[in-house]
Amino acid sequence: MTRMLNLITDIDCLSVGHATDLALGSGVTVIVFDEPATASGSVLGGAPGGRETALLDPAMTVEQVDAFVLSGGSAFGLDAAGGVQAGLREIGRGYPVGPVRVPIVPQAILMDLLNGGDKDWGLQSPYRDMGYDAFKAATKGTFALGTVGAGTGATTATVKGGLGSASACTTRGTRIAAIVAVNAMGSPTVGEGPHFWSAPFEQESEFGGRGQPNKVSPSDIALRAKGVDITATTIGAVVTDAVLTKAQTHRLSIMAHDGLARAILPAHLPADGDTVFSAATGKRALADAAEFMELCHLSTIVMARAIARGVFEATALPNDAAQPAWRDRFA
Repeated sequence: MTRMLNLITDIDCLSVGHATDLALGSGVTVIVFDEPATASGSVLGGAPGGRETALLDPAMTVEQVDAFVLSGGSAFGLDAAGGVQAGLREIGRGYPVGPVRVPIVPQAILMDLLNGGDKDWGLQSPYRDMGYDAFKAATKGTFALGTVGAGTGATTATVKGGLGSASACTTRGTRIAAIVAVNAMGSPTVGEGPHFWSAPFEQESEFGGRGQPNKVSPSDIALRAKGVDITATTIGAVVTDAVLTKAQTHRLSIMAHDGLARAILPAHLPADGDTVFSAATGKRALADAAEFMELCHLSTIVMARAIARGVFEATALPNDAAQPAWRDRFA
């Protein structure tokens, strides 16, 4: 078994690519599967934005996807999936419809239009091209975290958001990993201090090793939110190398939302669009029902860890209105 990188690319048969524009204050991240993967997902935020998300319901006919797209840009960012589709079609990928192949590319978007970046892009948004660029940049192995790809323009109630990832194995060796762009309405940190809500799940000081505060006060758990009339979204995916049904894959996405709720307070607000995709590449058979239960448990944990890593690795955008990063305040 290859050495774990603590990234979603620890799952064989997938690649990750970013397109990042710091002046725009936005970007795109794509997860490309080497072969179609069994996929599902769930939306628990009150203000989601997405493309091809309905087909992920376990009751729907299509069971496999070619890629997932995470993007900034709010509704403008939905153009990114078209660029990824173009790249997949270019290499002959897609669901066969007669002589035509249609790449299946579910996408979720986050709201980063108010972060101070230059959004005056003219007639056409840049996201289709960014989607294609992210697809062409997709590689296996290590990739950047923090203010990159879909996490470029991400913010939270307290500190700059970003793109994070984390991985784990069941006791039998089945792998599961998460990738997430943290653009939450709520806060990933406890009160006004440096401690992450994800602290109980941290592995090897992956997000600073600060641990938990000695005491959590009523002030620490008071509502901290970006505002009332704006929207926010934490979007991501969990992927395993297990052989799963579409219904089982759907369960992983629900369990990953539990991780989101353990990492961000509050989560799933009316103005959040919290969306988690899930996929199974089907390369490893589970030993029994107990291992699937463990996989569900780990789905929660890797999502919580990935969220804190995304915030920990983030840096502030290069504009006057930029939100300070965790590193600016506490490093």
